[in-house]
Amino acid sequence: MAVKRSASGSKINTPRRGGVLWKAVTAELSGHIQREWFGSGPHRLAIALPRPEGLSARPRDPRPAHPDHGKKMLAGTLTLDGGTLRLGPDGDPFDTASPSRRFAVSLHRFDWLPDLTAAGSDGARRSLRLLDDWRRVFGKWNAFSWSADCLERRVFHLACAAKTLAAEGSDAEIADLTQDLARQARHLLEIKASPERALERAVAATVAGCALAGKSSEALIDKGLKAVTRHIDTMVLPDGGHATRSPEAGVELLFDLLTLDDALGQRGRPSPESLSRAIDRLSTAARFFTLGDGHLAAFHGGEAIAPQRIAAALAHDDAGPRPLNAAPHSGYHKMVGGSLEVIADCGRPPAGSLSVAACAQPAAVEIVCAKDRLITSCGWSPEATGANAFRLSDAASTVSAGDGSAGRPLSGFRAKALGPWLVDGATKVEAKRHDDVGGVWLDIIHDGWRHVGLSHARRLFLDAVADELRGEDSLTPLAADPGAADGPRRYLPFAVRFHLHPEARASIARDGKSVLIRGPNNIGWWLRNDAVDVEIAPSAHFDHGLARKAGQIVLKSQVRPEVGAKIRWKLTRAEG
Repeated sequence: MAVKRSASGSKINTPRRGGVLWKAVTAELSGHIQREWFGSGPHRLAIALPRPEGLSARPRDPRPAHPDHGKKMLAGTLTLDGGTLRLGPDGDPFDTASPSRRFAVSLHRFDWLPDLTAAGSDGARRSLRLLDDWRRVFGKWNAFSWSADCLERRVFHLACAAKTLAAEGSDAEIADLTQDLARQARHLLEIKASPERALERAVAATVAGCALAGKSSEALIDKGLKAVTRHIDTMVLPDGGHATRSPEAGVELLFDLLTLDDALGQRGRPSPESLSRAIDRLSTAARFFTLGDGHLAAFHGGEAIAPQRIAAALAHDDAGPRPLNAAPHSGYHKMVGGSLEVIADCGRPPAGSLSVAACAQPAAVEIVCAKDRLITSCGWSPEATGANAFRLSDAASTVSAGDGSAGRPLSGFRAKALGPWLVDGATKVEAKRHDDVGGVWLDIIHDGWRHVGLSHARRLFLDAVADELRGEDSLTPLAADPGAADGPRRYLPFAVRFHLHPEARASIARDGKSVLIRGPNNIGWWLRNDAVDVEIAPSAHFDHGLARKAGQIVLKSQVRPEVGAKIRWKLTRAEG
């Protein structure tokens, strides 16, 4: 293992190529052993006893529910993650082929449960029938339905809905419900796969312990809280960012921790100091990552979630916005002046298991102009199954050189065993910032293009007086790399990309260089540049894992690796 240091100075183990293969072999073997154990009689007996004594707390999930979706389910139409099943009022989705794997995962996560129970007593009774349908086929251990991906959210949803379901259930149904919840929560704490989700699994299991009653629930709470305190300071960085560097992952963790804090209060249990500290930090980070259009910044597997969801996550926090301009441990800087707002990725991609949703897009930016998000990234998320190409450099508003990317996700056996880790990404990223009354300077330099013998420097100046953003992207030679993949080519393609939000439109002026961009507010912005060629090309933007059509502005040039090159550009408000 090669030892690097994070932006905060802590050590990070970065696996070498041979080390990744060995880790994949080890993970595959240990996973096989654990699957055999999980399917065995002794394990099923261990998680079944002791039986819970009923229900206690009613954990409250602050995430917004959608009763109208629940009413559609009552009418017989189930829509999850872009797929739809028409079942009729009494259909069994667990005995029907799912339209996609994404749909099946969401179905077994019980992502439908909050909306269905929000539809009233009819929704609760329908939920009990669906739970019985699931139990009949998948109540014993199953490699898919009891996987870490499905089980974590299912336990959380069941714990939050248990009291609502019990109000409409018979004594036998309540007994089955509590036993289901106890068994699955205990199993959840035994899962070793997907270590990047260990904290979320511990939180879900502890919330389940709070929802149940009796001595067995106290034991579950104690075991879950030990796991929570073991992982929480690792996953929640000092500036409130999530260790995966995904803004959305931080907001979703904040929801979970708020639910846990509420459930512990109902049980008369004090919240650990680390839990309260993490909630405060995550709340601060959520405000930092929320841009002027009300949506979240979309980086490293996170999407630009809606303002209503962000407001729900921050409803507990009456301290108001904090005047932060940087999240140094998370590796982001924000520049605000006039009607322009910029957020830039100034950190290394996460390493190892933390990188399963990371993107090879160092120095990427998102730009909001007069509350219109004009410049963004493709917003890829893990829900976009099979779209790992959108994790590469070309899918963000940053530089690309040659035909490759500044990092790549694992594939084949390694990805199957470990998950799609990001490898060969930038190892050195430096950012320097200077604020004064006239604006903000931000310089970012990284070695993500070392495989073609180049480093990338992005210099940004947000002029608060002129209300414009000036940028310069430079590729400069590095020392000769004998392992450079592109060999002795004299010239390489060099491009600066600006991905447009789906609601933004662009057109090239008569000079063939300047590009006029307009957003929903119909305010025009000129992107002027000194590139050799300018193109408006197709792109995509992901929303809940579904791709929407969008465009991108590509500033094109060429670079000789032994000489370097630069492209300068400026974004300024159009007259009138």
